Amino acid sequence: MIPTRAALGFVGAATFEALSGHPVSADVFSAVDEVAHVQLGRHADLVIVAPATADLMSRAADGRADDLLTASLLTATCPVMYVPAMHTEMWEHPATQRNVATLRADGATVITPAAGRLTGPDTGSGRLPDPQEISLLGEVLLARRDAFPRDLTGVKMVVSAGGTREPLDPVRYLGNRSSGKQGYALARAAAQRGAEVTLVAGSVADLAPPAAVELVRIRTAEDLAAEMRKRAVDADVVIMAAAVADFRPVNFSDSKIKKKGTDPDPIELTTNPDILRELVTARSAGELSSETVLVGFAAETGDENGGVLDHGREKLARKGCDLLVVNAVGDGKAFGTDDNTGWILTADGHETALPLGTKTLMATRILDAVTPLLPTSSG
Repeated sequence: MIPTRAALGFVGAATFEALSGHPVSADVFSAVDEVAHVQLGRHADLVIVAPATADLMSRAADGRADDLLTASLLTATCPVMYVPAMHTEMWEHPATQRNVATLRADGATVITPAAGRLTGPDTGSGRLPDPQEISLLGEVLLARRDAFPRDLTGVKMVVSAGGTREPLDPVRYLGNRSSGKQGYALARAAAQRGAEVTLVAGSVADLAPPAAVELVRIRTAEDLAAEMRKRAVDADVVIMAAAVADFRPVNFSDSKIKKKGTDPDPIELTTNPDILRELVTARSAGELSSETVLVGFAAETGDENGGVLDHGREKLARKGCDLLVVNAVGDGKAFGTDDNTGWILTADGHETALPLGTKTLMATRILDAVTPLLPTSSG
C-alpha cells in the first residue's frame, strides 16, 4: 500500500498500517537503502490506484516523481489501473480528460467512474465504483493486460441479463436459475471499453450495478420483449444474454392458489415471444438498422439428438443472429457461477472456444468477436 501525502493527512498512517499490517510512507527518502520506489514498481503484478484523484492523475500523466507513489508508477512494468473518484465537474473538465487520454495512450487502464451520490448533497458521474467491481476488473487485467481497449467508444449497446419471472399468483412464479452475472459482466466490460451501455435486467443475484451503465429493471418475458424492441431501434449492438422463460401461464390467479386434495389443478401454459428472433425479423424489415449487430446466447445440454455444440449450431441457424455464445449448463456449470466457458459461433461459420475464466474475462473475449462486426470498427 502506497498512500499519497494527502491520503496520510486525510486518513492517517496509523489507520493504513493497522488495516494493512505493513508500514506505509509517501516519501521517496524513507528506506533509501532499499530503493523502495524501484522495488515496488518492479515486483508488482498489478497496480491499482484507488481512488485516483484529479491531482494524482495530472501528476502521473506529466511523469512526475515527487512522491513514493508517482515514482513507483514510473518504474512499474505491470498493468496499472486508475480508478477515478471526484466531483462531476472535475471529472468532466477538459484538463482531466486530457490527462486520462494521456494515461490511456501510455498503456494504463483508466476506469470510467460510476454515477451516484458524491459528497454532501451532490450526485453525478465521478463516484468510486463498488469495491467488488474494482476487484473484478483488476482480476481481468491480471489475466489479460489488453482487456479494456477503448475500441467501443461511441457505440450504443443494449445488454439483457438475468432470468424472467412469469407470475402464477401473488406469491408464485415460473422462473429459472439465471444469476445475471454474465450479462452484468458484458455490460461492465463494454462500458470500460467506451460503449454507451443500457443493461436491461430481470431476476438477478445480489449484484451491484456496473459502473457507467444505465440499468433498467424488468420482470416478465413480455416486459423484456417490449423494452428490447424499444431500445434496439437506436442501438449499434444488442446482446441477448438474459435467460428468457420459454412459457408463461395463460391465467394469473389474483389470490394464492390453494391445495385441493393430493392432485393439483393443471396449469395451462402459452409460449413467450422469441425476442432474439423478433429482433432479427425487425432488422430484416428495416425497423432496425441493417448494421445493428445482434448477439444471442444458448444454454444447452447434450441429449440423444446431439451434443451442446450441435444444438448451438442449430439454434444459430434458426435464430439468424450474427453471433451466438454457447454455454454447457448443468452440474454446476454456467448458472450462478463466477466462472464460465463455452464457444462463440458466427453466422459465417467460424467457431471459437472460450477457455474457462471469470465471466468478466469471458465478456472481453465476446466483445473481441463483436467489435469486427461493427461498420466503423477499429478492432
